[in-house]
Amino acid sequence: MPRMVDARVTIRGRILLAFLTMSLITGALGLYAIRGLQDAGELVNRTYDESLMSINYARAAAADFAKMRSAFARRMVTGDPAAASKLDAEINELAATLSDDLGIAVERSQSDRVIRSAKAVQEGVELWESMRHGLDGSTGKSAAWDALDRQAGIVDGQIELLVNYTAGDGFVFRQTARTVVAQEIRFNVIAMAVALILSGFVAYLLNRRIIGPLASASAVAERIAAGRLDDAVPTGGRDELGALLRAMATMRDNIQAMMEREVSQRRSAEALLADALQSSREGVVVVDAHGRIALANAQALEFFSGLRSAVEVGSSVIALANGEIDAPAPMIDCARTLSRDGEVLLADGRWLRVSRSATQEGGFVAVCSDISVLKEQEAGLTQTNLRLDAALDNMSQGLCLYDADHRLMVVNRRYAEIYNLPPGSVVPGMSAEAVLQCSLGAGHHPGSTLADMLREAACIFGTSRQRTHFQELANGRVVAIEQRMTADGGFVATYDDVTERRQAEARIAYLAHHDTLTGLPNRILFSEQVDAAIAQAGRGTGFAVFCLDLDDFRPVNDTLGHVVGDELLQAAANRIGACIREIDSCARLGSDEFAILQRGIDTAEDAAVLARRLVEVLGAPFVLSSHTVTLGVTLGITLAPYDGTSCEKLLMNADVALARSKVDARGSFRFFEPEMDARLQARRLFEVDLREAVANEAFEVHYQPIYCLNAERICGFEALLRWNHPVRGWVSPVEFIPVAEELGLIVPLGEWVLHRACEEAARWPEGLKVAVNVSAVQFTSASLITVVREALQRAGLPGQRLELEITESVLVANPGATTAILHNLKMLGARVSMDDFGTGYSSLSYLRSFPFDKIKIDQSFVRDLCAENGTEFIVRAVIGLGASLRMTTTAEGVETEAQLSKLRAEGCDEVQGYLFSRPVPSVELPALITRWNGAARAIA
Repeated sequence: MPRMVDARVTIRGRILLAFLTMSLITGALGLYAIRGLQDAGELVNRTYDESLMSINYARAAAADFAKMRSAFARRMVTGDPAAASKLDAEINELAATLSDDLGIAVERSQSDRVIRSAKAVQEGVELWESMRHGLDGSTGKSAAWDALDRQAGIVDGQIELLVNYTAGDGFVFRQTARTVVAQEIRFNVIAMAVALILSGFVAYLLNRRIIGPLASASAVAERIAAGRLDDAVPTGGRDELGALLRAMATMRDNIQAMMEREVSQRRSAEALLADALQSSREGVVVVDAHGRIALANAQALEFFSGLRSAVEVGSSVIALANGEIDAPAPMIDCARTLSRDGEVLLADGRWLRVSRSATQEGGFVAVCSDISVLKEQEAGLTQTNLRLDAALDNMSQGLCLYDADHRLMVVNRRYAEIYNLPPGSVVPGMSAEAVLQCSLGAGHHPGSTLADMLREAACIFGTSRQRTHFQELANGRVVAIEQRMTADGGFVATYDDVTERRQAEARIAYLAHHDTLTGLPNRILFSEQVDAAIAQAGRGTGFAVFCLDLDDFRPVNDTLGHVVGDELLQAAANRIGACIREIDSCARLGSDEFAILQRGIDTAEDAAVLARRLVEVLGAPFVLSSHTVTLGVTLGITLAPYDGTSCEKLLMNADVALARSKVDARGSFRFFEPEMDARLQARRLFEVDLREAVANEAFEVHYQPIYCLNAERICGFEALLRWNHPVRGWVSPVEFIPVAEELGLIVPLGEWVLHRACEEAARWPEGLKVAVNVSAVQFTSASLITVVREALQRAGLPGQRLELEITESVLVANPGATTAILHNLKMLGARVSMDDFGTGYSSLSYLRSFPFDKIKIDQSFVRDLCAENGTEFIVRAVIGLGASLRMTTTAEGVETEAQLSKLRAEGCDEVQGYLFSRPVPSVELPALITRWNGAARAIA
């Protein structure tokens, strides 16, 4: 209840209450008017939908009956049975329509008398129908016809009565509607009058409660605005106007306090301004309307030595400057400086800028700024601009800078040099069109007009803010034009002569797709050509891919040198090119590997014809500049699309066929067969398993004893790598070691064997050594020495107990580097032995180049040692050679006592073989040592 009271005493509450009152009155009137309109509408609907429609359907019934009578009359006079049947159907249809019209008339009228009348009409019509049927075929009975006519008249009268009844109902409805509308109009007029009276009363109350207090508040506001702050402010009521009067009283008090505070602040500001003037770094001099200096701050007095005297004298500055008053020279100089704007050089070397501003009284204020630093910067900027000009004139690129109107602002000397223009022909101020015209006039763009060049420039540079365009001049030079938009709407264009670079790029692009030695396509371009052939191959024709390998090329290259080898490759490429057609392609894939793409072949015989020709042509002797060389060629052929539909697949199949051809017979050719691919897949699976085994260290190291014949005891063991495949079982090293070397896995695998063997040997009795085989591939790794050193240090094994066994192939590739590595290994204390001695063709030269500690006789010599005409003399020679060179000799593959006796008799130092033991795991070594060396010497 208190909230309702507060709302009534506020202006907002009063206005809200008045608005709600008016809204209720308006809403009530609107609702009543809507209700009246709905009633009137309902009466109108009844008048139309019920009464008028009922009348129409009653009249339609009358018309239907008239048509029935007419049709019956025509039926009775016609003699045509078909016409009679058609008229009967029409009469029946009219009877049904009449019945429907009567039903709708009754439904729309909903009056009892109309219902009774319609029922009578229906009964009369049915009676007439029955009477009509009785007259069929009896046209002569006049009494029956009279009765039928009387019944028809009765029906017409009943229908007329029905029409009158429905018309009467419509009149009743219309009168009712008029009455209702008249009542609604009278009530709405009365309600509107009452609403107007209530609205006027509400307006009177609002005027009484709001306008009077508002006039008082306006009068108070006018007095405050006029500055009469001492007048009293009347006390208002509890509404907003009362709050407004109280707020205006508070505002008046605040204005008085603010004015007092402003006066105080102004006095403080004047003091601060004076202090600021005195402490300012700018010299300020105020001159009054009479030309006398009214004020000069400390900085101004410091700038001018005669300013203090001029202030004290009080003379006119203009008079002093014009020489009208005799005064000391400093005063005159100061007056002349202050009398005009500009820059002045003081006697002490400082520069001042004097800026004068007129005052309202007719004087002026001169502000003097020290611009010495700015002058130094301007001088530095001038020097920078000179250096920039020198840089522009000496840069390797031409440069043109245009403004927003495409007028040339900056151009350097290099631009004229690139376009071979006379000096001074292109100068700042020229339009871009004029610059292009100069280039046209120099003849760089034959056949082009200025409009063509402008259109080309708009097309190239009009779509982006930065783009590079390569322009070819008539003399064959290529200019790279790069254009960039500037912030002011202009653009800068640089011109770079890239002729040599484009030539180099073309050369690089050529080299990227061609072999530098033979000029043939390389693997990349050949793959693109094969892909194009695949895309163009039709259903009826295909193509073939050849892989060629020159037989015996490597020995020629190694013995006669790379110069002869290169000349031989070029000659071979020329012969291959002469054998193929223009539509075919030839490429060099590797050292002595070539490939041919033979297009448009129908059968394999077409490829075979070319293969035979290649074998014949390349098998003929090559007459070079200094030698005559005879080679052969081996080919592998695959057919497309039968053997594959991708370049990678076809090349792989051709390589498989080439490899198979090399195995069968060099100097021949073979076509690819699916079985070859199966073997290749098996090889790949084997490679995957090998990689996984290396990664997981799924290998074992077995040890075969080395027996010393002089000491009659085991003096060491040879570490041999073994692989127990989870599916294949034990895989021979002969199978997986070459594959590991090809895949590059032999280096990590060899390092693992070396570490494992050293760790095992460190637990053996003193004096037992371990021998580890080192692959030729490991000698290509620069980390071999480091690996050996780390293996010895980690295991704590003395270097003297480690033997590294190498084959002659290690020394074949690079004898000098290999010998250096072997010497470094010996510096670690390790012993070096040559394995499989006697199987190479230059072993003696290797023994001379490096002092081996041991040579091992290959088991192929030991196997036939006891046979007639066997290898006894070879073994004897090797043992004697080792004794002469003070090298230990070890015979491998000893399996019988007879072989052992022979070796002992010949003076062999050490033996190893199945006679003593097969290679066994490390866990079986203690028993083996106990057997041959005794229990006391076994591993602890």
